[in-house]
Amino acid sequence: MLFKLSIKNMKKSFKDYAIYFITLVLGVAVFYMFNSIDSQEAMLQVSSSTKQMIKLMINMLGMVSVFIAVILGLLIVYANNFLINRRKKEFGIYMTLGMGKRQISKKILLIETVLVGIISLAIGLILGIFASQFMSILVAKLFQADMSKFEFVFSQNACIKTCIYFAVMYLAVLLFNAFTISRYKLINLLTAIKKNEQIKMKNPIVCIIVFIIAAVGLGYAYWEVTKEIFNMTNVNDTTRAIGISVLLGLVGTILIFWSFSGLILRLVQAKKSTYLKGTNMFVLRQLHNKINTTVISMSVICLMLFMTITALSSSIALKNSMQADLEKMTPVDLNLYKTANLPEKTVNSNGKEITYTQELQEDSKQAISYTLIQNGFDMKQLKDVIEAPIYEADGFSWKKTLGKASDQIKEQFPRMKLDTLEQVMKISDYNKIAKLYGNEQYSLKNDEYIIICNYESIANIRNLGLKEKTIINLNGKEYKPKYNECKDGFIQISTSHTNVGIILVPDSCNFSEKEQKLWFLVANYNAKTDKEKEQIEKMLTSDDSELVQKLNKENNTLDGETKISIIESSVGLSTIIVFIAIYLGIIFLIASCAILALKQLTESSDNKQRYIILRKIGCDEKMINQALFRQIGIFFGLPLILAIIHSIFGIQFAMSIFDVLASKEQLLPSIIATAIAIGVIYGCYFLATYIGSKNIIKEEE
Repeated sequence: MLFKLSIKNMKKSFKDYAIYFITLVLGVAVFYMFNSIDSQEAMLQVSSSTKQMIKLMINMLGMVSVFIAVILGLLIVYANNFLINRRKKEFGIYMTLGMGKRQISKKILLIETVLVGIISLAIGLILGIFASQFMSILVAKLFQADMSKFEFVFSQNACIKTCIYFAVMYLAVLLFNAFTISRYKLINLLTAIKKNEQIKMKNPIVCIIVFIIAAVGLGYAYWEVTKEIFNMTNVNDTTRAIGISVLLGLVGTILIFWSFSGLILRLVQAKKSTYLKGTNMFVLRQLHNKINTTVISMSVICLMLFMTITALSSSIALKNSMQADLEKMTPVDLNLYKTANLPEKTVNSNGKEITYTQELQEDSKQAISYTLIQNGFDMKQLKDVIEAPIYEADGFSWKKTLGKASDQIKEQFPRMKLDTLEQVMKISDYNKIAKLYGNEQYSLKNDEYIIICNYESIANIRNLGLKEKTIINLNGKEYKPKYNECKDGFIQISTSHTNVGIILVPDSCNFSEKEQKLWFLVANYNAKTDKEKEQIEKMLTSDDSELVQKLNKENNTLDGETKISIIESSVGLSTIIVFIAIYLGIIFLIASCAILALKQLTESSDNKQRYIILRKIGCDEKMINQALFRQIGIFFGLPLILAIIHSIFGIQFAMSIFDVLASKEQLLPSIIATAIAIGVIYGCYFLATYIGSKNIIKEEE
């Protein structure tokens, strides 16, 4: 009997369960989808290093899933509370007919929760299983994997994990229901429908003052964040700025919502023609009361939307930037470098003294090709080989090239080490490399120099010295800058724009043998197929290869990068960041939408009497629906608008953290993609809320 009653109640309350059910289904689908990557990884044709990256991502997603489970659990409990409040009168009738509180909680609600849980879990898993197949394609694309062995995959581990996690969540719901029902009194349940929250009006003047204070506080927080974007070298200042910004952001957001209703009411009341038009007075009073009672929840929703927008936009921009830069920053297959003119002894970064053998000291005086040949490598396997020396003159530091601007730089960036020696290269050597890379080549007079730099933040600093026309002195000869700004360029292949500066000087500039600090080599593999390239790559980089084992003798200083390894590491890093951001972003977005929807549905249920009064005084259904649409629109719009404003500065800060990797050119497409995703999900929840609220206020008592 109780089972049939539960089924009947669920059918009758379908419109109430709709938002709750949709949220459960989406939560299950997303949870399964992101935890099923381990099964998809097996069919991806990738290198061993990429497999390690995928495994790292899987482990990180597993840890994030624990946090996600907590968020979803709280959301489910919150949503269930809405359903309980909607059925207070129903529970009161059951108790009047002789049913005990335990029967209600342990039988009726138990059956309903289990049924809803099983159905939502089943549908969510089915949806997640099919969605995970598209996830496989996405993973393959992001990791640049071969999908020739693609097949339909079901992840048993992800399924079990999803079932266990959501079973725990449903158990929490059951415990919450039992606790809630035990506190109810019969008289309160029977009269719950008649309770209507009293409208509390705030002093408009106080609201205006608080709003101004909140706006100033948020403005200062934005300024602090923006300021530190250009001063990231001082860790203490940056930490302080972030702390102040976060605190002011939290307080300012709360105060904005606290004061907004009174402020907007005051402004509209000042214009009588607008205030007295149609149902505007009713809508404004409803909003005033609603926002007053939901300040904290509106603030939380706003902050979750802010994190969603910032995380998605920044991570997608980072991913696109790294992909766009890869080909440009890796124009050759191989880049090797080794220390030249090794001393007998030196001290490493850990303060440990290292003694070099006579053999290594002699080898350091020879070019890299010599070292490779001596260790059994056939140089015919390489083509387009270019070798060049890099010099460091004693005392020739950043301070010298910055000139008069060094004091200003030291004041702005106190942690910047201006005594770092500059790397110097002769113009002809650089031009050979630039020609191979497809970069611009330069010419110099005998008294000129150029600074090559592609790290934008550092280039801006160096430009201060160049604009001062700083004259440098190398080995007794003076050189003036040819340009008043750095020129874009690099010699070392990398994932992104990391060249902090190379000084180009005329070939006539003389350096002593001891001033040569590095040997530098760039080359392409002399191979026709990818397989042949991989064989050469393995010979040069694999720990198992005979060449690497020979080169890995104690204190050997030969090192380098390859195009393949750079691409694999870059792709892996960016993909991990994107996946975690998307995972968190989707959950935060669903949680925000669900809370907004349930809040509005609750308000519609509580304020049903007010809409009945509107009908009695002559308002038709069209006017009532328009009023409802406007207030739901404002209710959904307020946290989103403030979140967007927060995100403008949040994205800037996030991009500044990854400024070496991220390009501002990729920001707009990522923002558009994020806007579309949020617009679709947010819009669907908005429409569902409007339809649900409209049905609620039409219900007969």
